[in-house]
Amino acid sequence: MTERASVSPYKILGIAAFAGVLVGALAIYVKEAPSGKETSAAPDDASQCALSDAKKAKLDAAAQGDVAAMRPASEPKQFSALTFNNGEAKPMSLAVFKGKTILLNLWATWCVPCRAEMPALDALEAQSGNDKFQVVAVNVDNDGAEKAKAFLEQVGVKSLKRYGDPTMGLFNNLKREGLALGLPVSLLIGPDGCLLSAMNGPAAWGGTDAKKLIDTAVSASGT
Repeated sequence: MTERASVSPYKILGIAAFAGVLVGALAIYVKEAPSGKETSAAPDDASQCALSDAKKAKLDAAAQGDVAAMRPASEPKQFSALTFNNGEAKPMSLAVFKGKTILLNLWATWCVPCRAEMPALDALEAQSGNDKFQVVAVNVDNDGAEKAKAFLEQVGVKSLKRYGDPTMGLFNNLKREGLALGLPVSLLIGPDGCLLSAMNGPAAWGGTDAKKLIDTAVSASGT
């Protein structure tokens, strides 16, 4: 897919987000995932992750406008065991974020809408990142982290920490769970490692709709 300099990133996000609401994901952005190491995405204690009707209602009501495609989890899922690499290419798991609500985003440099939304994700982290919330953007390029690093530096990303999974094992796990239909894919995960909500396709994460959703998710995670 060829990028055109005349196409606004926000126009791409708007079109893709609208399509995502209608069909749940954009098939055009699906890329075959190579076989990577998979970890258990739903261990036995997933039953502890069931969302109450009240929490579902709050998350559903907050998913409006730019983030309308973000839907509350329909069944309990525990993701603390999911693994990928940190900025030093050393293995880590989502368990290290225990106590934080996180927005887990999977992206790649070959994915045009992923590239378009990275500055917005960076803005969200700069605005809302704290000891209770963090954007965790995991690059899944399979040819090393240098390409991702160069792209992020090129577009001025400063607040996001570097994470990667060249095996695409993380994507494969989420695909197996019926959550990842393509890229980008974003999940809100509570401080206990439980899935709160998920969406396929990009969003304008730097806007007020996203901030409202994040504030609601952090608040709901504490109840």
